[in-house]
Amino acid sequence: MIHLENIEKLYRTDTIETVALHNISLHIDKGEFLSVMGPSGCGKSTLLNIIGLLDVPTRGQVKIDNQILGNMPDKKLARFRNQKIGFIFQSFHLINDLPVMDNVELPLLYRNSTARERRRLASEALEKVGLSNRIKHFPSQLSGGQKQRVAIARAIAGSPEIILADEPTGNLDSTMGNEIMNILLTLNSSEKSTIVMVTHDETMAKKTHRLVRLFDGSQVQ
Repeated sequence: MIHLENIEKLYRTDTIETVALHNISLHIDKGEFLSVMGPSGCGKSTLLNIIGLLDVPTRGQVKIDNQILGNMPDKKLARFRNQKIGFIFQSFHLINDLPVMDNVELPLLYRNSTARERRRLASEALEKVGLSNRIKHFPSQLSGGQKQRVAIARAIAGSPEIILADEPTGNLDSTMGNEIMNILLTLNSSEKSTIVMVTHDETMAKKTHRLVRLFDGSQVQ
């Protein structure tokens, strides 16, 4: 499903060159749940952004679902990303002025679907994460765990084949963290979603199929 070959990412200023990723080659199978660990600043989020087509590598090739994406026009790339990939962020990134239902519908606005279809898909996603009774609430009325469940519903509403999760349990206590992790494990097993999760939590990482470790931008395991 995801193939990275000899990925490098450099950040340059007039005086400094910083290597964020160096020679990363990684194959992730369809339906696999992969976790990525490493110390802060090792390149984990950069790697996730490149997989999610939010950033481009300085060198190397990204292939998703047998498509090489390096030369794809921006509009086509955005459409591909919207249809194939769902994102879950540590800080939720919900819009406070919108109720839960509208937050979940947001990614669907970029598809050729009717308002009724968007509402149906969002309702189904919220039911999967156990928040059907919160559709009219605003983010400020929710707990941290509930906000993350809304973020998961938003990520899965369009039935993406790939879910990218950046520290999805990082801002939660252990009880809520386990609840969120169980939702991800269920999505992986029942929906066959391919999931890549960045985490600092060894316990959570051990629940996934495979663990990749990064150190100073290089893969060490």
